[in-house]
Amino acid sequence: MNPTPPFPRLTGSADVSVRPARPGDAAAIARVQAVTWRTAYRAVLPAAVLDEWDDAAVTASWEAAVATPPSPAHRVLVALERNDVVGFAAVAPTDDDRDAAELGPLLVEPRWGRRGHGSRLLAAATDLAATDGITRMRTWLLESDEASAGFFESAGWAADGWARTLETGGEPIRELRWHAELDQEDSPR
Repeated sequence: MNPTPPFPRLTGSADVSVRPARPGDAAAIARVQAVTWRTAYRAVLPAAVLDEWDDAAVTASWEAAVATPPSPAHRVLVALERNDVVGFAAVAPTDDDRDAAELGPLLVEPRWGRRGHGSRLLAAATDLAATDGITRMRTWLLESDEASAGFFESAGWAADGWARTLETGGEPIRELRWHAELDQEDSPR
């Protein structure tokens, strides 16, 4: 039996929780991503990205990320309401700073929004990173995504001045990098 790392905030009530993703969650993760992108980011993402969405390819990509991550520090977490996957978050180490980790997508399907799923995902992701000895987290947000910026700001994150432009085949997309320092008081080193 493999020891289970402590997940201080990975549990929830009987109706809501966060846990590490399993390979069988890949289709649900892909569905959450597709619905969220089509709903929340339709005005920003190029129509071709959304119109040419390949459910099978995206599901296979998430299954690989969950089943065979590049390292133990690469993680995918899912938010559950009852037994339904309603959101997910991905965390990976950074290439340029061994004390930092990058929060990839953190998405909650819009119909499940405003129920604390995003906050639980963010807390679980930062708790796991701190357990790994990570002291800084960062993420990239669309410059125009005021809702996500407000969410991260309310959680103590801030823009750090870095920006990047993604070429999409349509209008370029500008993203801003946000960061947070993790509280290391309770984390093992």
